[in-house]
Amino acid sequence: MTDPVYIHGMGLTSAMGEGLDAHRACLWQIGAPNLSVTDDYSPGRALPVGRVDDGWLPDLAHLPAHEQSRNNRLLWSAWQQLAPRWEQAAPDLSRVAVIIGTSTSGIGDNEADFAADSPQKPLYARQQIAAPARFLARQLGVSGPAYTLSTACTSGAKAIAAGRRLLQAGVVDWVIAGGADALCGLTVRGFGALDAMSDAPCNPMSVNRNGINIGEAAALFLLSRTPSELAVTGAGESSDAHHISAPDPEGVGAERALRAALADAALPAEAVGYINLHGTATQLNDKMEAHAIARVFPASVPCSSTKPFTGHTLGAAGALEAGICALALQGEQLPPHYWDGQADAALPPLNLVSARAASSGWAAGDRHVLSTSFAFGGNNIALLLSAVAKAE
Repeated sequence: MTDPVYIHGMGLTSAMGEGLDAHRACLWQIGAPNLSVTDDYSPGRALPVGRVDDGWLPDLAHLPAHEQSRNNRLLWSAWQQLAPRWEQAAPDLSRVAVIIGTSTSGIGDNEADFAADSPQKPLYARQQIAAPARFLARQLGVSGPAYTLSTACTSGAKAIAAGRRLLQAGVVDWVIAGGADALCGLTVRGFGALDAMSDAPCNPMSVNRNGINIGEAAALFLLSRTPSELAVTGAGESSDAHHISAPDPEGVGAERALRAALADAALPAEAVGYINLHGTATQLNDKMEAHAIARVFPASVPCSSTKPFTGHTLGAAGALEAGICALALQGEQLPPHYWDGQADAALPPLNLVSARAASSGWAAGDRHVLSTSFAFGGNNIALLLSAVAKAE
C-alpha cells in the first residue's frame, strides 16, 4: 500500500453549474441533465452538448491575448473556488506543482479566428497543449513543476495520479491537479466522423444506447500529504494499445487498471461502495466496461455514469468525475444513473443506481469509491478515493 494523498479542496465547473453546491443540487435535488441542443459545433446537425453558461465564466480580457481562451476561463472558474483554501495554506511557491489534463486547450477560440471573415489572426500559443498549466502557474506565481497531460479521455484523472506521485516522492509539498476542456468543432465533428455521436441525450448501459454527447468542464483538486477528510488512496493505470479509437472488446487493459488501483490501496474489491463508470453510451465502451467491472467487483456494488448530466468532457472528464465521487463521499449520497431503464441482455448486469437508491446512500462502512476513465489508444486509469477520519 502506498501512502495516501489528501484532498484539501475542489473546484468544479460544468454544465451542472459552477461550484460544489451547484453540482450537488443538479445530481440530488434536480436529478436531471441540463444539456443544450445546438448546431454551433456541428452546422446543420443540432446535438445535445454539455455547455457551460457564459455567465459563470470569469473575464480574462486583462490578460495577454493568447491566455484569453475559453479553456482558461473554465480553468480559472474552477480555480476561484479553490482560492480561499489556497490562501489558508500559504504554500512555498517553489514547492507547488501544477498538472492539468486537456485535449482541446484553446483550439475552439482559434477555430473562430480561422474563419474567412474574422479580423483576428489565430494565435498558436493559445491552442498549445502546454497552455493551461502554463497559464495557471503564471497567474499563481508557482515555480515548481508545471505541465499538461494530453491522453484524451484519461487526461484529467492521470493529472491527479501524476500529482500524487510527485507528492509521494517528496518532490513538492502541494499539487494543483485536474483537467479542463472547452467545446469546439474539432471534437464534436471528430466524434461525428467516428459515428459516435447521439442526436439524443446519451443513454449509458441501455440496449438503446447509440453514442455520446460532448461537454466542456474544468475540475481542480488541491492535494498534499497533510491529512484531511478525503484522500486519493489508489491509482491504477494500463495501456493495452488495442486500437487507435476502439477499446479491447473484453476490457483486459481496463481490468488491469481496476485491479492495480485496488492493489495500490491494499483494498479488496468488496470494500468499494460505489463506482463512477466511464459510461460513454457507445456500443463498444459500455460493453467492454461492463465486462471488466463484472469480473473484478461483486454484482451488488452500486454503479452509475454521470455523463448524461455533463456530456463527455474529454480531457476534464476524469477529474470532474473524481470530483463527483468526492461529493458522494462528503454527502453519503450516490450519483444516480440517468437512462431509459432498458438493460442490454448482452451485458453482465450491473447494480445501476436509481434515483431512490441515490437519496438513500450506501451501507455504513462503505467509505471507498472508484472512478474509471478509458481513452483512445487503450489508455486506462482507475482512481480510488476514500473518506478518512477527521484530522485532530
